[in-house]
Amino acid sequence: MSLAHIKALQAKLAEADIDAALLTDKRNQRYITGFDYDDGYALVTRKNAYLITDFRYAEAARAASAGFMEVVAPAGRGGMMAFIADALAGDGCRTVAIEEEQLSYAGFGRIVERLPAVTLASGASAMLTKLRLKKDADELAAMARAQAVTDAAFAHIVQAIRPDEMTEIDVALELEFFMRSHGATGIAFETIAVSGSASSRPHGVPRNQKLERGFLTMDFGAAMDGYCSDMTRTIVIGRADADMKKLYNTVLRAQTEALAAAKEGASCRGLDKIARDIIDGAGYEGRFGHSLGHGVGLLIHENPSLSQGAGEYSVLERGNTFTVEPGIYIEGLYGCRIEDMCCITPDGKMLDFTHSPKDLIEV
Repeated sequence: MSLAHIKALQAKLAEADIDAALLTDKRNQRYITGFDYDDGYALVTRKNAYLITDFRYAEAARAASAGFMEVVAPAGRGGMMAFIADALAGDGCRTVAIEEEQLSYAGFGRIVERLPAVTLASGASAMLTKLRLKKDADELAAMARAQAVTDAAFAHIVQAIRPDEMTEIDVALELEFFMRSHGATGIAFETIAVSGSASSRPHGVPRNQKLERGFLTMDFGAAMDGYCSDMTRTIVIGRADADMKKLYNTVLRAQTEALAAAKEGASCRGLDKIARDIIDGAGYEGRFGHSLGHGVGLLIHENPSLSQGAGEYSVLERGNTFTVEPGIYIEGLYGCRIEDMCCITPDGKMLDFTHSPKDLIEV
């Protein structure tokens, strides 16, 4: 997939009349090189592509990136920046785009000092953001594998939960251990497992205390080949009363109807409104305080945004991967969220990666 990504970035450089892009952000480097490293640079010129790192990563980098870019581990005086300066001169580069949204002020200063022969320009962040918005078949396959592990983890935890013995931290660790031991290369983000009164906190932190009766919300995901999955399921510890069932079914209806409307060309703001109107209309106005969804990829939060603040002309496009996750939260009492991860495939079809059941589960 990385050769196609390199060529796409080179095309963006040509469109912008910029000679090269120097990448320092770890996720953008991974997108271009196919290799996960945090010491070095990726340099893409209109003619060539270079992965510049140190000796510790060189062998693994060559194995991961062989055939589509030059892997270099510079030694001696000047190190990596000296190589970059020579490579830019050799490729006839005069303008170099830097990652305006990720590069620190100090990092920018070092590049200015070490590359006096070129003009630095903003634009690399915008180019990579636009490219990463649309996932290709290989990226979607990695995310499907990540979500399959996540689905399996949910099936496992429903059977493994011992309400009188386990803490919220125990639940989070059990989910993470299952995902790692079943092929995940890591977790996509810090696992959320909050019960009872703490379930009213959308991004609550698991506590070292026994599971409370009531809702247990679990928001978790696996990472596979650098790509993330994201899913939330809410179950009940004990038995749900009528108010809890009403709340749960309202969230489920909001999610189901938003999912049904999600397709190529659908308004991101409009999808949020579908879910929000259902929740508000059921008497929970003001209790759905976050957006309907967000993009997922190498980062757990990417574009597009399915929110009230989405641009008027922001619509779902082929290659977009996104979550649909309405919730209702009553402070100090409880809360519930249901989340699937979906995409618009390269051929324009709506695909839900998530297959875990949504019927109200009581344990």
